[in-house]
Amino acid sequence: RTAALRREMEGRESAEGQVRQMEKMEAVGQLTGGIAHDFNNMLAIVIGSLDMAKRGKDPARVRTLIDRALEGAARAAELTQRLLAFSRRQPLAPQAVDVNALLAGMAELLRRTLGETVALETRPAEGLWLTHIDPGQLENAILNLAVNARDAMPEGGALAVETSNCTLDAGTAPAEMDLPPGDYVTIAVADTGAGMPPDVLDRAFDPFFTTKEVGKGTGLGPRQVFGFVRQSGGHVGISSEPG
Repeated sequence: RTAALRREMEGRESAEGQVRQMEKMEAVGQLTGGIAHDFNNMLAIVIGSLDMAKRGKDPARVRTLIDRALEGAARAAELTQRLLAFSRRQPLAPQAVDVNALLAGMAELLRRTLGETVALETRPAEGLWLTHIDPGQLENAILNLAVNARDAMPEGGALAVETSNCTLDAGTAPAEMDLPPGDYVTIAVADTGAGMPPDVLDRAFDPFFTTKEVGKGTGLGPRQVFGFVRQSGGHVGISSEPG
């Protein structure tokens, strides 16, 4: 009986190992395909803009095209930084940040990222407190959420980014937040996408988990947002349902 149990356990461990290896290979495939897709999009912006600039005669139009090419190159560099951040815990450089001003400064980038079919609305709170956070990584996190929202609205829709002040008192903060009492700044990103069923919602922050087609996403974006917010002493959560 003991030998039979041992063989059964060994067989189960072998099967679990094979499943883990398959999941790992699938994750690597998703990662590679997603990176290739993202870089192709960015290179298309860079090459297309420079090609049009080379043939352009209006100096103002040429400057705009060169700016667009530089923006695409900068986004490619940001993707590289995201991969580096995923491969090792990236050191943060927190400072006092006015989140309303940060959002205003990246509004044009958000609009270009979302495209013409998605309407962007920002709702800055009056008297918003300063928050101690890495501004560059916060921009990346918001951009990550915007890209995921855009992909959830293939037919178009609306994206709203809202800020507010939040005070957590001892004993009143939800247990899942795992935050000490104090004053916090909240950033809420809401979209009119299809929504997520409970099984997808439960795995939304899992590394490499994605419901996108192969080559359309890496499953790294939400996980990076989660890691960055937690590393910054905050909480991140999702509220969603189909429809």
